[in-house]
Amino acid sequence: MISISEMTPYQVLHIEAEGAASLPIERAALATVGATLIGAGTSEPAAMIAAAQDADVILSECSITLTRSILTQLPRCQAVVMYAIGLDHADLAAATEQGIIIAHTPGFCMDEVSNHALLFVLACARKLRQLDRAVRDGWWPNVRNLEVELLPMGSLRGQRLGLLSFGAIARSLAGKAQALGLHVAAYDPYVDQALFHQHAVEPASLNEIIERSDYLSIHTPLTPGSYHLIGEAQLRRMKPTAFLINTSRGAIVDEAALICALQAGWIAGAALDVFEQEPPAPDNPLLALENVIVTPHTAYCSDAAYVRVRQMAAAEAVRVLRGEWPLALANPAVKGQSRMEKKLAQRLEERQ
Repeated sequence: MISISEMTPYQVLHIEAEGAASLPIERAALATVGATLIGAGTSEPAAMIAAAQDADVILSECSITLTRSILTQLPRCQAVVMYAIGLDHADLAAATEQGIIIAHTPGFCMDEVSNHALLFVLACARKLRQLDRAVRDGWWPNVRNLEVELLPMGSLRGQRLGLLSFGAIARSLAGKAQALGLHVAAYDPYVDQALFHQHAVEPASLNEIIERSDYLSIHTPLTPGSYHLIGEAQLRRMKPTAFLINTSRGAIVDEAALICALQAGWIAGAALDVFEQEPPAPDNPLLALENVIVTPHTAYCSDAAYVRVRQMAAAEAVRVLRGEWPLALANPAVKGQSRMEKKLAQRLEERQ
């Protein structure tokens, strides 16, 4: 590995930021390898590409999808580091072909997202949206209208939470839900069975999760295989008393089918932090339905998570500039053909 003193100056571009002054965490970390941090202040592709021509590393908060067309126009870029868990904002195959490393920041908001999903479970179970609206409209329960207006209302204990995927966020949610007396089951064909037993979670098939859950919580990443994984057929098989919860990616659910399901009563309700189109159109029916709770893709948000994701992204950029592999490498197939390796080899050759 080449020492820091032997490195030529590096340039790191942050796509969204207007300048380095707004990025003290990243600036301090990158200074340790002599890297200059600049901000493009744009998510417009042509402007971003122009700003990135001299960038060795690009930091992205995912306001722009890094398509094949964009990636082929970044001549100097060794790596892109995304402030994200999901990998749907970069063409991994194209990046690998170009020798560009893609890194991301899994785990930075594990507690935040699992808390948000649990918030949705509780809000659905306790009819929070309806009760809040009722009080504001002047309604107050009495013996005669209590049963008509509030019941049925689940007690949670003994009910079933189904997890679609069993990654770190889902595992975090499982423990919190079990503390409330929920029975937890999960579907994830990529997870070792021992992990289910370790967390006292019942392994189940996709159909079992869909058909038996009182609350179906989605945690799978968005991939070509998970696009519209929950569609009309799956929604029709859910319990009419069940709730769908999505804190992952909007396109995992066929939104048109979900609207039908909610309007027709195939399911009791939904709680959504994500949409197929973000922000959703003002006339999106989901925003007007009484049996839907919505938040603006903020499940990840907290003061601690904000600091954590910036520290993680900066550390990954520093690793690449030092000639090291990032801890969260999204495209391992790039090994052996990466620009980082080629630059290291070139410098070693120059020293001889």
